[in-house]
Amino acid sequence: MTTFDSTKSSLRDLLREIREGKIQLPDFQRGWVWDDEHIRDLLVSIARSFPIGAVMLLETGGDVHFQTRPVEGAEPGIPKGQQPENLILDGQQRLTTLFQALASDSFVNTRTSKGKSIKRYYYFDIKQALENPLALDEAIIAVDENRQRRTNFGRDVELDLSTRELECQQLYFPCSQIMVSDDWEATLHKVAPEHFAAYMDFRNQLLTPFRNYQLPVILLKKETTKEAVCLVFEKVNTGGVSLSVFELITASYAADGYNLRDDWFGSRQRNVESRKARIEKDELLKGIEATEFLQAVSLLHTHEQRKADRAAGKTGKQIRPVSAKRADVLQLPLSAWQTWATPLETGFKLAGRFLRKECFYSRKELPYSTQLVPLAAVLARLQERWLEPKIYEKLSRWYWCGVLGELYGGAVETRIANDYEELLEWFEDNEAVPRTVRDANFQPERFDTLRSRLSAAYKGINILVLREGAKDWFWKASIQELDAHEIALDIHHIFPRAWCEAQGIGRERYDTLLNKTLISYKANRKIGGDAPSRYLSKIQSEKQVDLSDQEMGALLASHALSPELLRADNFDEFIEDRRRKLSRLIEKAMGKQLILEENTTTSVSMESETASA
Repeated sequence: MTTFDSTKSSLRDLLREIREGKIQLPDFQRGWVWDDEHIRDLLVSIARSFPIGAVMLLETGGDVHFQTRPVEGAEPGIPKGQQPENLILDGQQRLTTLFQALASDSFVNTRTSKGKSIKRYYYFDIKQALENPLALDEAIIAVDENRQRRTNFGRDVELDLSTRELECQQLYFPCSQIMVSDDWEATLHKVAPEHFAAYMDFRNQLLTPFRNYQLPVILLKKETTKEAVCLVFEKVNTGGVSLSVFELITASYAADGYNLRDDWFGSRQRNVESRKARIEKDELLKGIEATEFLQAVSLLHTHEQRKADRAAGKTGKQIRPVSAKRADVLQLPLSAWQTWATPLETGFKLAGRFLRKECFYSRKELPYSTQLVPLAAVLARLQERWLEPKIYEKLSRWYWCGVLGELYGGAVETRIANDYEELLEWFEDNEAVPRTVRDANFQPERFDTLRSRLSAAYKGINILVLREGAKDWFWKASIQELDAHEIALDIHHIFPRAWCEAQGIGRERYDTLLNKTLISYKANRKIGGDAPSRYLSKIQSEKQVDLSDQEMGALLASHALSPELLRADNFDEFIEDRRRKLSRLIEKAMGKQLILEENTTTSVSMESETASA
C-alpha cells in the first residue's frame, strides 16, 4: 500500500489553510531564514508562472506525533484549539514567505543579504510592471514598517505609502492584497478613478497568475512510520540550508513526543532550562555544539551495546562497534538520550575542571574542541575517579599526545571512538596503551613551521610555558593571573622583527614560535625594535619595574628563555636553546622522548615507565 499521494493544490487554498491553522509546522522545523532578495525572487517567479518546487505535507492523526506550531505570522488568525490537519515537511521557507507577503496584514520580518534584521512591506509598482513585464524584479519594491522608503540616512521620505489612498494615487499595489483585492479596488475607484483602466491591465497580467497558481503537493499519509518520516525529512532537506545531526534527531525524538530542542536550548514558554546554558556556565565550555554532545552520547550508548553483545557470546562482526559516526548518531534512540544526557552533562563539567587543572582558562586557548567529546564521555564514566593519581596521569598524557601530535584535526570520528574505548581499558591495564598515546609524535623540526597561533601545537606549547609559571616582564605577575584580570596580553617576538631584518635574518626563521612568547602590551612597548640587550636594560630601569639582572633573568627563564643568550644578542644559539627547553616541556607532557638530532635525545623515555607503573 502506498504511503503518499501526489496532487496539486492552489496557492490560494494553501495560504487559507495556513491562516486557519489547518496547515502548521512540526516544532522541530528551524525558524524562517529567507532574506529580502529571496522574497523578491520568489514573488517574481510566481508572477511569471514559473515552477517553485513541490511542497511535502504529513497528514496528522496517525501514530507519529509531533509538537506543532503555526507558520510564522499566522498565529493571530488561528481559532483557539485548532489542531492541524497537515504538517509541512518540505517547503517551509517558500510557504512562510508567501504567507507573510501575500496573506498577512503585518510587515514581513526578514533580513538583508548581510544578515541585518529588517521589517518590510512588499508592493508592485503598477506602471513599471506594465511598461516592462520582462523586468518584474524591478517592479517589486519594499518599504519599511511605516510603509515608507527613506533616503539621506533616514531623514528624507522618498516614497510614502502609509495610507490606502496614497497607494492608489501613486499606483503601488500591496502584495498582501493580491489574493483578495476588493477593498483596494474600492479605494482606487474612489480616489483615483483615472488609474482604474491601468489597474485592470495589471490585474489581468499579474494578479491572475498568483490567483491561479498551482503547487505540486506530496501528502504523506498518516500511516507513514516514524522512521520513514525522519528519513524523508533528511532527504528532502538536503538542498538550501543544510540540516545538522541535531535537527534530524530532534525530528526523530519529536515523533516520540520529546522536545530535544527545548532540552538543549531551553524554552521560556514551556519553562524548560537549557542544558547547553548550564554547561556553558564554565568559560572553557562556551560554544559547545549539540552535535558534539550527541557524539558523546553515541559513544556511551554504543559502548553499552558492545558490552551487551560480548556478554551474549557474540563474536567478530556480530559485536557492534563503539562509534561517533554520523550514521550511528542518527540512530540514537530516545532512551539513549534519556539515559546518558545527565551523566554526560556532568562529564562535560568535569572536562572543564580537568582542562583548568591543565592550566587552560579560556575557550580560545583550547587546541581542539573535538577532543572534548571523548574526554567528556570518559569522565561521564569515571565521575570523580578521574582525580585518582594514576588515572589523572594517563588522562593528562593522552590529552597532550592528542594536542602536540596534532591528531584531532579533520575527520576524527574513528579516533574519537578508539580513544574513548582504549582510555577506559588503559585505566585498568597499564599495557593497553591507546593508539593516540602510542602513535603521537612531535618532531622538533616542527618548531620551524609553527607560525599560526591557531594551530593546535602552537596553542598547546604556549599553555605548557604558562603552566610552568611564566611571568610578565613589566607587571612581574604570572601571565595567567594578568589574563584573569583582563590586562592586555599578546604573543610578541622576543628578537624584534625590525632587529632581525636589519641583521639579515629571514622571516622563516624569526617568525616562529621559538622566537615568540606571551607578554603584556606595556612590556612590548618597551621592546620596540631594539636588540634584546638594549630593551632588557630599558625594562629593568623603568621606574615602575626596577629589576636587578638576577630578577630579570628569573622572569625570562620562566618563559623558557636564556637570559645569557638574550643579553648577548645571539639569535642562532638562542633559537636552538629554546628548541631544547620547549622540547623538554613537550616530553614531560607527552611522556615520551623527542629526537632532536640523529641518534640524540633530550631526555630519558617515559613510555616504558608509565606502561610499567
